[in-house]
Amino acid sequence: MAENYREGSLSLRGAVAMGTGVMVGAGIFALTGQVAELAGPLFPLAFLTAAGVAGLGAYTYVKMTRANPSAGGVAMILTQAYGRSAVAAGSAMLMALSMVLNEALVARTFGTYLALPLGDGRPGWLIPLLAVTVIAGAVAVNLARNEAISWVQTFGAVAKIAGIGFLAIAAVAASGWSYEAGSEGLATGTTLAGFIAATGLGVLAYKGFTTITNSGGELKDPSRNVGRAIVISLVLCAVVYVIVAIGAGSSLSVDEIVAARDHSLAEAARPALGAWGVGATVVVAVVACVTGLISSMFAVSRMLTMVTDMRMIPHRHFGMPGDVHHHMLVYLGVVAAVLAVTLDMGQIATLGIVFYLVMDMVIHWGVLRRLRHDVGARAWILICALIADAVVLTTFAVVRGQDAPWVIVGSVAAVVVIYALEAWYVRTHPEHEGASSH
Repeated sequence: MAENYREGSLSLRGAVAMGTGVMVGAGIFALTGQVAELAGPLFPLAFLTAAGVAGLGAYTYVKMTRANPSAGGVAMILTQAYGRSAVAAGSAMLMALSMVLNEALVARTFGTYLALPLGDGRPGWLIPLLAVTVIAGAVAVNLARNEAISWVQTFGAVAKIAGIGFLAIAAVAASGWSYEAGSEGLATGTTLAGFIAATGLGVLAYKGFTTITNSGGELKDPSRNVGRAIVISLVLCAVVYVIVAIGAGSSLSVDEIVAARDHSLAEAARPALGAWGVGATVVVAVVACVTGLISSMFAVSRMLTMVTDMRMIPHRHFGMPGDVHHHMLVYLGVVAAVLAVTLDMGQIATLGIVFYLVMDMVIHWGVLRRLRHDVGARAWILICALIADAVVLTTFAVVRGQDAPWVIVGSVAAVVVIYALEAWYVRTHPEHEGASSH
């Protein structure tokens, strides 16, 4: 086990900061325009509905982690439900990849906002370069001790929540407390299918709570604090998302938000605060994205280390020094950088939500069928979580498939390939062959 992989080294404050760090970094800056495009003037309500869906799903993770806190988090839940199998290994990889996609999304958001002052004349390679740079920096920070990461996350969480809240309230006040996005009617341009699909994207913005689950073995008093950290993080982020969405809708019409989809919050600050507001939004976005990347890599590297130790994925060190955890950080950085350079934000978000919701349903089903009595979970809540995920995923795939069918086809194909490869690996590498190569 890695030296910095220590029980009780993460506080409740640090866990809450970690969860909000991932959620706020990915959700509000990267997805506001995409959610508004699907939900129309009701996009603030879509963020709130997504919080309800995420909250249903969080119930399963809280129950499981309270009973069996582990630094493997999601991977440990899957193995408890399905054993060392293709289902468990494939689902763990879907979770890991959804988090890596989240890292690529946040990295591109970082590059987009940091390059915003340069205007349309910026070179095309600048945003990918900035994305790769911030990913490399996040990998380096994650090689520090957990206490250092905890304090970085706490500072980032306070700074960005306070900053985002101030900017949103200023935008609402400058608009005369009117809602520009709904000036032509709240139902204009909104369909039920579009609203549900937007809710799916919103769920992607909340899935950062799983970083807390993945750090259960390192959290102080995990049987008590995991659930508390998840609930606090979800509530904080729901409040921030709704306030910011209303602030954006108070300054801009839906068409204007969609037109500036990759940097819509900066444009929303412009009418209220001018160039100063845009600059302040850039600063807050940079802090949010950096801390979000650090949080995500902290959690997924530990989960993948656990999965490697359980011989559910292969590992090679390629001559690098250090242990499996350090190697995982390098691999994560490389994959996230490649995705950030090759895919746009819409493609990254689509892959991320498909991977995450498939994995989420597998977990709910496994706990419902095999573990609910052991952990005291209520069947009706698990069933509601399954239904919510299925409805959101199906609707999102149908709506998104009309505009980008190959992205949906590619996402489904990727899921099939991941499970097929894991089935081959688990079958050809029995657990009794020994521990993985360090």
